[in-house]
Amino acid sequence: MLATVCTGTIKGIEGFEVSAEVDIAPGMPTFAVVGLPDAEVKESKDRVTAAVRNSGFDFPSKRITVNLSPAELRKSGTQFDLPIALGILAASEQLSLPAREKIKDFLVLGELALDGSLRPCAGVLPMLISCKKLGKTAIIPPQNVLEGQVSCAPFITPHTLRELADYLEDKIPLQAVQLSYVPQTEPTLQSDLDFSDVKGQALAKRALEIAAAGGHNVLMIGLPGTGKSMLAKRFPGILPPLTQEEALEITKIYSICNLLGKSRLFTNRPFRDPHHTISDVALIGGGSTPRPGEVSLAHNGVLFLDEFAEFSRSALEVLREPLENGQVTISRAKETVSYPARFTLVAAMNPCPCGNLGNPLKPCTCTPMQVNRYKSRISGPLLDRIDLTVNLNPVKFTDWNQKSEGDTSAQIRARVLAAREIQKKRFAGTSTTANAFMTSAQIKQFCKLPPGGDAILEAAMRKFGLSARSLDKILKTARTIADLEGKENLETKHLVEVMQYRPLDRKGVADL
Repeated sequence: MLATVCTGTIKGIEGFEVSAEVDIAPGMPTFAVVGLPDAEVKESKDRVTAAVRNSGFDFPSKRITVNLSPAELRKSGTQFDLPIALGILAASEQLSLPAREKIKDFLVLGELALDGSLRPCAGVLPMLISCKKLGKTAIIPPQNVLEGQVSCAPFITPHTLRELADYLEDKIPLQAVQLSYVPQTEPTLQSDLDFSDVKGQALAKRALEIAAAGGHNVLMIGLPGTGKSMLAKRFPGILPPLTQEEALEITKIYSICNLLGKSRLFTNRPFRDPHHTISDVALIGGGSTPRPGEVSLAHNGVLFLDEFAEFSRSALEVLREPLENGQVTISRAKETVSYPARFTLVAAMNPCPCGNLGNPLKPCTCTPMQVNRYKSRISGPLLDRIDLTVNLNPVKFTDWNQKSEGDTSAQIRARVLAAREIQKKRFAGTSTTANAFMTSAQIKQFCKLPPGGDAILEAAMRKFGLSARSLDKILKTARTIADLEGKENLETKHLVEVMQYRPLDRKGVADL
């Protein structure tokens, strides 16, 4: 007999409907799963067999074939356990005809323990969103209830396979839950991390304010102890709040990676700070079964790369695509998947391996060859994608001992929000969300040079060897500075200020 159960799988960050077709026929006892299943799905056979028996049902001693359709779509994840088990119960007629008919109204997701209890599975949220489009009620593990609430799709949460079977037989009630809106709370700001804690470094604070206001990438270079990490960790506190769409995108990514924990919906922008020994795949995403990497986990948030030059050259080079396009495309022999990766890069590095190059009190112990090798890990094309570069000098005692505090995170954030509001109105009706992501046409429209501005850029291009991409980034950054001042048009002073944040163009990589 044949039974079909509706379930789902993930490709990228989107959920897709999958039909689990279970056929039980006379013959030698076998259990085969076909339809491009990965290792996790193939292993479900042993879990399903034990769960069915330990739930008080008979496991058929016949030839069982499970087809996961469509066959050309790769199936991954443990969510197929429950639909396969339910299909076996239906195909072996251990469920009544009304119960078998009732199964057609559900999208079934869940991993099974050996005792038949339901366990959480990854990627429930995007699959539930697709379920909502199908007009079906979802069956999910109780541990995934928060994702069910975010999806706004109707769902029920049985605790065991036996409980689900009894519900389908109308022996016990299970109330379907559906929220008509996505519950969202105000972002929880880290009040213990404030910009006023950082002594001195006015130029670096200004650069980070510009970065937050326009979504620009930042590189901080300085001696150890000058406050690079302190500034980076306080950077999320001045960013604008997430929109509903941004929060949902982030939550879907973390759902796929099974990193949601007790979170219902992300309310704070992600802050990811991977160690410099991270591999290329862990940073960018991939694997035999593609999964999002750190750049996607930082989507709509901050990717902080401390000890920037200590990362492997190959790991840094894979950042080019997400920095340019805001997404990562992973190609495998049988599939290609894309993950969003629109993040703000905040990088920090020492001027040399020992960290003392340029220190008036401690001599640098590095040879010129070591210094050049250290800096050459950061290629020109990668530096070309960084909008703001700032050098942090050692903090003077007078700055450290000053009684008056600088601007607080709340004060800086207020200016950032005002600038973002200007950009929101400017880009209304387009996919652009900030100045850093302007297209070439938008740069021409919104970044018109002031009188004498073309001469400034021409001289800078001739003297410093600026690329066309560098010129575009200068204009985008100048537009952000003008927005922070509430100015409609670019002024010469805005272009001049941007130039001081591009020291690498003036000096070159070898003269950081």
